Amino acid sequence: NGKWVDMLVMALATIGVTIPSFIIASLLIYVFSFRLNLLPTYGLDTWKGYILPIVALGGYSISYMARLMRSSLLEVMGQDYIRTARAKGASEKIVIIRHALRNALMPVVTTIGTNFGASLGGAIIAEQVFAMQGMGTLITNAIRQKDIPVVMGATLFLAFLFSLIILLTDVLYAFIDPRIKAKYQRGGHHRD
Repeated sequence: NGKWVDMLVMALATIGVTIPSFIIASLLIYVFSFRLNLLPTYGLDTWKGYILPIVALGGYSISYMARLMRSSLLEVMGQDYIRTARAKGASEKIVIIRHALRNALMPVVTTIGTNFGASLGGAIIAEQVFAMQGMGTLITNAIRQKDIPVVMGATLFLAFLFSLIILLTDVLYAFIDPRIKAKYQRGGHHRD
């Protein structure tokens, strides 16, 4: 906390959170395709075609999660059990990995599930910018053509996918925090 690396990463994360994905996509195309001529501007013919869309789509989520992880980790590092672990002679690496990181991950895991829905919406824009064919293009074209069964089917599929991601996020809680797993094994409620 407070070191130059921390300030640089948080500055980049703040920029990543504040700039919309279509502007990031346009900047990436300008720098890596037109100026440096390293990556293709459109299409998914090679593995290089996936790099810019993934970075443009994931930029916001990664930036937001970096900020959230930092604040969560700083909060956890001030807890009593961290001081107790240090007092028992545990190294700083062990304190961070075994004690702090596990508890700091809980809000980040929650955010992963909800950010997936936002990424689905951003995928429509990324598909337009990078001239890709995907669910976003399918839904947009179906709306323009008033093809209601395709719109409903695609929406149902995306809703199912989003629900599955939320379910996997809840299952991941049990691996991160053993207390949650124990609560589920006991039945999740108190007996009178």
